[in-house]
Amino acid sequence: MTVESRFRLVPMRPRDPDEEGRTASTLELFFDLVFVVAVSIAAVSLHHALTEGHVLEGILNYGIVFFGIWWAWMNFTWFATSFDTDDWLYRVLTIVQMGGVLVLASGIKPAFEDHDYSVLILAYVVMRLALVAQWLRASRSAGQARRATLIYAGGITGVQLLWLASLLLPESAFFVALVVLVGAELAVPIVAERTGSTPWHPHHITERYGLFTLILLGESLLASANAIIEALHEADHLTPLIGVAALTLIATAALWWIYFWPPHHHAISSFSSSLAYGYGHFFIFAAAGAFSAGIEVEIDVLTGHSELHQPWASLAYTIPLTVFVLGIWALAIRPHADRVVNTVLPLAGLLVLIDPLIPVPFALTAVILAGTVAVLVWKQPIDTGAQDVHDTRSF
Repeated sequence: MTVESRFRLVPMRPRDPDEEGRTASTLELFFDLVFVVAVSIAAVSLHHALTEGHVLEGILNYGIVFFGIWWAWMNFTWFATSFDTDDWLYRVLTIVQMGGVLVLASGIKPAFEDHDYSVLILAYVVMRLALVAQWLRASRSAGQARRATLIYAGGITGVQLLWLASLLLPESAFFVALVVLVGAELAVPIVAERTGSTPWHPHHITERYGLFTLILLGESLLASANAIIEALHEADHLTPLIGVAALTLIATAALWWIYFWPPHHHAISSFSSSLAYGYGHFFIFAAAGAFSAGIEVEIDVLTGHSELHQPWASLAYTIPLTVFVLGIWALAIRPHADRVVNTVLPLAGLLVLIDPLIPVPFALTAVILAGTVAVLVWKQPIDTGAQDVHDTRSF
């Protein structure tokens, strides 16, 4: 039985990494909802940039915006797996972070259109400082993890001050500072975990990653629905638009099948593997979000509303597909698959890049991905359960 203080607060002690039945809480699911908004606006902004022909600029802005979204989500997720108490103060600070995400979402459009990152950065700092409060609270009852929690708190605070200072820089220097600050953000968990350790629950963490993947794939299903909606208003393009909608559904379902084929919890059995899994998912998540934007670009091309033309327009969805498939293969599938799967998966990821060479959008991609799923149905992941031992260190 958990003892509460007179303020009805539960001591924020490290959670048991072997806790039976640990699953995502309703607060975590509620937290994810605000990211649906942010991811959707980021994907729409990328779509508009690509459609207008601003390819490199759009990709750069999308990468910057998505880093803020992903890093805020990931840091909350790993903290929660270690110290979630679900008492009223923990909930309030989580809701503050949610408010920061909504403000960040409002700053995405100015970032894309005017290179104005002020709202984006201010909202990001709010989210991060709310997490600092959580780390400081955790330090009081963290035991052997106390040093790590204090390094997290101090490191995050220092980087946030630098983010605020970056708003005073001219645009030419800002992008240099941006690279440095992203590197600093990524370095804080590495330094903290090297000098201490915080526990993590492998099933809980990988469930959370899977849930965020579903959110991102949901954006692709929305794009498929938009193709049908557009078809109802574009009689001249009815057949190709319905085709895109159907083939997008097949491709999205295949991505879901591929992602959830391996036993993800085995992929984070050590500090180095959890680091690779956590950081590597930036590319998987960003690719899933960009895939939905690529579908919208293809719809615009078919209806004659895009500055981007074939075959370049098709790369807007084939490149994200390639990144997604190769990413999940490298992070979670490769160690648990036989030679056949480890040949088919990377080959399929590369073959979708030739889709722009044929006149029917998505057709070849859908066939390749459906064939890949057939191989996964035929094969089973290699059981590595006996090796499922982790060192209780996250990042």
